[in-house]
Amino acid sequence: MQTPSNQSSGTEENEITLGVGMGPLKFGASMDEVRALMGEPEEIEESEDDDEFEHQAWNYLEEGYSLYFDREDDYRLSCIETDHPGIRLYGEAIHGMSPEAIQDLMQRHGHEQSEVEKMDTGEMRLSYEKEMIDLYFDEDQLQFVNFGVFINDDLEVQWPA
Repeated sequence: MQTPSNQSSGTEENEITLGVGMGPLKFGASMDEVRALMGEPEEIEESEDDDEFEHQAWNYLEEGYSLYFDREDDYRLSCIETDHPGIRLYGEAIHGMSPEAIQDLMQRHGHEQSEVEKMDTGEMRLSYEKEMIDLYFDEDQLQFVNFGVFINDDLEVQWPA
């Protein structure tokens, strides 16, 4: 059984803050800073030669995180993908939520513009372009989230302060 103190740190650890990061992981962190926080990743993937963006993905398989570092951004943390069952957004546990529940949550926090796309594989993607977050659903349940640092209208990265 978890003690309340353990629960609160776990809660904060998996709290997504749009444009900023997740828990102690902040966009803009160097690879060394991330390594100090998270330890060594279980695997590191290099982007393919034909990828639009040259990057490294650090996969922490046990924790359910993939962290992306783009060469263009001096290999600073710019994107996080997670299927962690404890992920939270605006203080609410969102893993397994329906698309409608997510849209409602986002709307309550002033995010109206969403785009829905059905994938060939049967999954559904709910995207909030301005907020830089994509939410992926299978059978109407949130499976994983991909979110990144904000980018302004001039396509400039807006690192959190």
